[in-house]
Amino acid sequence: MKKILVLLVMALATMEMSAGVYEVCSPNGKVKVTVNTDQGVRWAVNYGEMPVLLPSAIDICLQQGQKTLSLGKVGKVARYTVKSSFSTPFYKKATVTDEYGRMLMYTNQKWTIEVRAYDDGAAYRLISGATKPSLVKSETAEFRFADDYQAFVPYMNDYRDEQRYCYSFESYYDEQPLSAMFKDSLAITPLAVCLPGGMKAIVMDAGVENYPEMLVKGDGNALVAEFAPYPLEQKVGGFDRLNLIPTKRADYIAKLDPKQSLPWRAVVITERDADILNCDMAQRLAPECRLSDTSWIQPGKVAWDWWNNCNVTGVDFLSGMNTDTYLYYIDFAAKNKIEYIIIDEGWSGKESLMEDLIPEIDLPRLIAYGQKKGVGIILWSSWRNLIGNDPLSDMTVTDKVMKHYADMGIKGFKVDFFDRDDQQVIASAYKVAESAAKYHLYLDYHGLKPFGIQRAYPNILNFEGVKGLENSKWEPREGNGPLHDQPRYDVTASYLRMLAGPMDYTPGAMVNAMKDHFFGNNNHPMSQGTRVHQMAMYVTFEAPLQMLADSPTKYMQNQACTDFITRIPTTFDETVAIDGQLGEYTVIARRKGSTWYIAAMTDWTERDIDLPLHFLGDGAYQAEIFADGVNALKDATDYRQSRQTVKKEDSLRIHLSSGGGWVAILNQ
Repeated sequence: MKKILVLLVMALATMEMSAGVYEVCSPNGKVKVTVNTDQGVRWAVNYGEMPVLLPSAIDICLQQGQKTLSLGKVGKVARYTVKSSFSTPFYKKATVTDEYGRMLMYTNQKWTIEVRAYDDGAAYRLISGATKPSLVKSETAEFRFADDYQAFVPYMNDYRDEQRYCYSFESYYDEQPLSAMFKDSLAITPLAVCLPGGMKAIVMDAGVENYPEMLVKGDGNALVAEFAPYPLEQKVGGFDRLNLIPTKRADYIAKLDPKQSLPWRAVVITERDADILNCDMAQRLAPECRLSDTSWIQPGKVAWDWWNNCNVTGVDFLSGMNTDTYLYYIDFAAKNKIEYIIIDEGWSGKESLMEDLIPEIDLPRLIAYGQKKGVGIILWSSWRNLIGNDPLSDMTVTDKVMKHYADMGIKGFKVDFFDRDDQQVIASAYKVAESAAKYHLYLDYHGLKPFGIQRAYPNILNFEGVKGLENSKWEPREGNGPLHDQPRYDVTASYLRMLAGPMDYTPGAMVNAMKDHFFGNNNHPMSQGTRVHQMAMYVTFEAPLQMLADSPTKYMQNQACTDFITRIPTTFDETVAIDGQLGEYTVIARRKGSTWYIAAMTDWTERDIDLPLHFLGDGAYQAEIFADGVNALKDATDYRQSRQTVKKEDSLRIHLSSGGGWVAILNQ
């Protein structure tokens, strides 16, 4: 991945040192970061004349032997302008531009504070200059706002007691003022704060490695960071004994290596909500790719078994976790040019991936048949089984499993139930990715959200940490409890959760229902919203490894929709954020080669949207369109398929039904 970097030394801040106030600006001059060092270190961020962050504390408390150390006092300061770019073949665009104002601040405790001002946000990180290991007792990271703004808050709702730091990172969004944030709960990031004039500030961390992810809690008009303490003891437990649950934690959050860089603390700033859909902050701040050869990595789509409960019909075998069922899945994938299938939980024993394999599945036969048909197989695994129940292991178990299944011809693993983000888990995620890359295996991480590792190890093709389609399986029947608003979540997570990286939402339901017709049904699930709402997800949601969640039988019964879905790529050369409003609707276009893919989704509100096509190239395009049908309000499966010729001078008037969508493929 080629990177072109130009550093222009602008100034040494000698005159400013006496005042203790230092500034750095973005290339367009709109974003200004001010760091005040008079009383500790505090950073503030302005967008033009608007204060985005008021002075907010930055500090760290270390234990090094018998010494307790803080960030220290700032001495020398240097500022630069950086112009760079890097290729991203497994992303929503082929190349990411990385341009920013940079300030390096050196302290007397051998720390460097690196501050960046981008046109669309700001970030800082702490870099240790120590030559000895140390313990991080605590880190102070604050995001103080000028008023009690409304926020979109994804809480860690599952645990509020002794397992405060164990979570799957799947949250709906509470929409509330900052001051109303629940005092007994932590929130995950990215988290959006609504500024005056329709602007947004989105708090997040990025580039996390060998360190816990940042959680936040409310403090008046501020967000204050909290981090999972370092686990000292743990046991097998959690749902169906699939997790490793810490039972004792240390009084520190991390063991710091000499000269280690801490993760970035960042705020994304936008005037227009739609621009969030095309923001590259997470990619810019991530570690560079560590694989010298990525030619073997082939993104694609997956025929998935778990959501549809292996429900295939019209066959002469009993469907389920057995060889005949997965031969059927392979045939379906091959016929529809789907690159992979997943064999989800149940193919192996609860305590091992190498023993107690169920006799109903003939894995060598399935692999050979898949190879003959051009379909790869991905296997499910719990994280604890893959690492041998020890996050600090030397990877002997992991390497043995990876080599064994790579030699058999397996393409990768869906690694499930991490459900923690402390330092041990983050370090383990890197080690598992390195081991998988050694054997040319893909990974799909569940129970984690992306944190920058996806750029370092692009063989990690997807992440969960999203309240995806699976949740429809257990939603209550209307009247038996509160119905979570999935369409609104869909057009919220597109802006916030997806800002961190790809998300394994697992779209593609072919049974669709309006709010008053919907109910959860584990064995025969349906989705909230229209058929085309589901189809539009294949353009809208970033997922280099993208699932087709419903049954092959249902896809064959709806072949026109299936043919359309399977033509949509999973990585792109260019993305254009056309229109949208956080929590309300999205309109986005993506290009692969010379073909454009355009999609729109809405919450439960019907909408008419003007769709300009100015981003198209010269000449005429043939547009194949799927739109909500006129009777979608009565039957959410209703859609209308059409074709028309369009040019970049044109603008389309599109209608979205309640919970609806619109999607098109444009070819020249």
